[in-house]
Amino acid sequence: MSHIVGKSSYKSLEERLNLFSQGAPPSESLYKILSILFSEKEARLVAQLPIKPFTVKKAAEIWKISEKEAKNILDTLSSRAILLDIVHKGVQTYILPPPMAGFFEFSMMRTRGDINQKLLGELFYQYLNVEEEFIKDLFYGSETKLGRVFVNESALSIGTQDNLVQILDYEKSTHIIKSSEHIGVSMCYCRHKMQHVGKACGAPMDICMTFGNTAASLIKNGYAREIDTIECIDLLQTAYESNLVQCGENVREGVTFICNCCGCCCEALVAAKKFGVLHPVETTNFIPKINYESCIVCGKCIKICPVNAITKSENQVVINEELCLGCGLCARGCFKKSILLKNRETKIITPINSVHRAVLMAIEKGKLQDLIFDNKALYSHRAMAAILGVILKLSPVKKVMASKQMKSVYLEKLLSNYN
Repeated sequence: MSHIVGKSSYKSLEERLNLFSQGAPPSESLYKILSILFSEKEARLVAQLPIKPFTVKKAAEIWKISEKEAKNILDTLSSRAILLDIVHKGVQTYILPPPMAGFFEFSMMRTRGDINQKLLGELFYQYLNVEEEFIKDLFYGSETKLGRVFVNESALSIGTQDNLVQILDYEKSTHIIKSSEHIGVSMCYCRHKMQHVGKACGAPMDICMTFGNTAASLIKNGYAREIDTIECIDLLQTAYESNLVQCGENVREGVTFICNCCGCCCEALVAAKKFGVLHPVETTNFIPKINYESCIVCGKCIKICPVNAITKSENQVVINEELCLGCGLCARGCFKKSILLKNRETKIITPINSVHRAVLMAIEKGKLQDLIFDNKALYSHRAMAAILGVILKLSPVKKVMASKQMKSVYLEKLLSNYN
């Protein structure tokens, strides 16, 4: 007798997550994580949601329930920071963020009693730090990176007479802070996770910064504490003094997070040390240079570098520029002022906004069709125009990649007319 065995709710949810450019490779650990964060019913419902922002009405249509029932479910998920509830131009919308930077991190950005955070922390450690497939896909699965490093701004003022560096507003953490409408601060997910496996360091915990609509949602639901610009600048200074690296969203406009990262707990910096010259996050536009005439080879820069890019060779300090993130910690920490930041020879290109980055990552991972033709959402003309607008401005090579992925006569025609 034959029968049909249906896929589990968690398998369906895993497949839904993997429509993102940054997905979640399946494993037993992943399913255990999802079972802690979602009930089976919630997993089944969330697996049906669009990739892109959606309204209560759209969710009700997909789930075939009343809008009142749909809103109750969506608000419950938002209250646990699984969904983000965002008001845009007066319209309430919801979105399922990717696992990272997203609901994995949100689940550990405060202490909670409704879930077993110790078990969850242990599972995150197993999935991210031991199994490694998730980390490899997240940080090395595409040329375009999810995150980027912000330079330690105090290091730029060292040796100003000879140090002709240039920095743009979007490269400054201070600019992101001062220009954000909403600012939230939360517990560091990485160090909180490491705390549950006995590997946390002594770096400050309540120092994870979120901005804009993401911050507004996390503040509303108790996963971030609302702070003002002055307090956030003070926290940034605390991060500088604690030798933490600022890793934020890899966009020029609308940055939603800046993490203050240590080299022992942060997923990205740990990956940088483990996998070598393949940068897990985009570097800054700066590179440190050593003045060997004044350097006394004290070794402080070697100890302070979060990714082991500085070593001692034949009684002199050597910087591996291929490993270096350009964070500037070494320059700031050198009491002899023997390390100066200089502009990199090759300019780092930062995506304009999250749509630009998502399109680039989708093309590089072969997932552009998932981004555009999300059959749960019926993308609006405005959103479609935004994606196509990005594609039309890409390099010829990227345009060809996009065209091949789409297999679309319309898109091929559009691209050919634009050339």
